[in-house]
Amino acid sequence: MITVKMNLSNSKGFLGVGDDQLIIQSRFSFQSHTSQPNQDYFFQYLLEKVLDMPNITNFNALSSNSERIFNLYMFLFPFYLKKAMRKGLFKTYVWRKYNNQNMKGIIDVKRHVQLNTPFTGNVAFNQREFSYDNYMNQLIRHTIEYIKTKSFGKSILNKVRDETDKIIEYTSTYQYVDRSKVISENKQNPTRHAFYQEYRILQRLCLLILQHQKHSIGFGEKRINGILFDGAWPWEEYINKVIGEMFYHPKNKVGSGAQQLFSKKSGQKVGRIYPDFISKDAKNRMIADTKYKPIGNIGSKDYLQILAYMFRFNAKEGYYIYPEADTVVNSELTMYLNKGTTFDQNVSYQEDVVVTKLGLKIPKTNGLTYWQFSRQMRISERRLLDSIKNMHLSESK
Repeated sequence: MITVKMNLSNSKGFLGVGDDQLIIQSRFSFQSHTSQPNQDYFFQYLLEKVLDMPNITNFNALSSNSERIFNLYMFLFPFYLKKAMRKGLFKTYVWRKYNNQNMKGIIDVKRHVQLNTPFTGNVAFNQREFSYDNYMNQLIRHTIEYIKTKSFGKSILNKVRDETDKIIEYTSTYQYVDRSKVISENKQNPTRHAFYQEYRILQRLCLLILQHQKHSIGFGEKRINGILFDGAWPWEEYINKVIGEMFYHPKNKVGSGAQQLFSKKSGQKVGRIYPDFISKDAKNRMIADTKYKPIGNIGSKDYLQILAYMFRFNAKEGYYIYPEADTVVNSELTMYLNKGTTFDQNVSYQEDVVVTKLGLKIPKTNGLTYWQFSRQMRISERRLLDSIKNMHLSESK
């Protein structure tokens, strides 16, 4: 087996072809995990915090690349189940078969002859009903029952106990022997309605779990299997968990909390923007921008972006929040906005407009267990939040 590690922009994850593995891991984990190169605790910690994933499996210790991917599917299940069920239970029309005296619907002649000869008063018929007990919820139910069979299944499903109880309640016709039929029906009927977009994603995930499939790229005998993440998104959502008590958090991926740069006299809003974080203190507004890159890579375009946001919201304080490897020695982190021009030879800085680079320290994993690493991360989180509170307090004065 050949294992190759590399950093690729904001991507992280793992790919495999047969016994060969390509691990695209966090650049911050790679910098600080030199003695234990197979331990990407930072990646695991982000998933635990952002996806509310229980810390019950070490992804790097799994027997194979495919098992690592497959178990990750199951850990993602609670996140996407919650997201889908915020829309309510999936409801659609289904055909039910009946054989009784209260005939409503279409008579099934063949079944009627088979069941009701000689005639005793019952009629076999099919009726179309609007029901919660349908192919989608049956698929979710089968996925729940499958995860229960795993050693870590109880821990995973505890995160979505209310949702699973509701699915179980409304799928009274569940039968284990129907699993193949339910899988086939869902493959033939992918959810397409825009309102149920979250259920479409959940449907795909459930099919992957129940079929023990792998994501693949290409065709033939040697396909590439794996899963990749955009590291910038979980980093931003993770920081929201840390500083959310002080900031609003617009989300451009789901289109919530959008702001506009301009207004026309007609009332039309122009120039939609999504700052990462806008402070809840309206009198002394702050803007925070997350950057999933080292401090040395925060440059001109980043400066222009945060200054535009600060100008738009009349903020005097701006913050860059980035992951900081434990080995990094910080340069001067506080920057003051200049005024004047070099042409007039009157450039000076303004003490009341400040941008600060705040690194959240990522500890080394050398000799640490994951529990010890998590404890040190929580210390770093408190220090970051305290730093923002203290600096904001001093600037407000």
